[in-house]
Amino acid sequence: MSTFDHSGLMQNINHCLAPFRKSQSEAMMGFGQLAKAAMAEGAVSEKHKELIALAIGVTQHCSGCIGFHVKALHRLGCTRQELEEMLAVCVYMGGGPALMYAAEAVKAFESLAPAQA
Repeated sequence: MSTFDHSGLMQNINHCLAPFRKSQSEAMMGFGQLAKAAMAEGAVSEKHKELIALAIGVTQHCSGCIGFHVKALHRLGCTRQELEEMLAVCVYMGGGPALMYAAEAVKAFESLAPAQA
């Protein structure tokens, strides 16, 4: 699997975590509730919260986070311009390593885009 195969990476993560979700169901339900509450629409929109989550994933060098949050941003109608402006802030705050993961996020945005009819 290439570094930029986010679809495969996300499938692999979900597959590998399936037994953990069963053996640690209460903890995983708690994590799911935390995610739902944290990402809920409020004074800050769900899309902006996903942009923040992706920024953290980029600056923390988490390829799985990049895939899952880019997928959510597509669902929420994020534009490439919004993505790239957020990535510029990541590079500003995270330097060269953030720039390398910004490239990965751009590739994920392209490869995970919904098919056009």
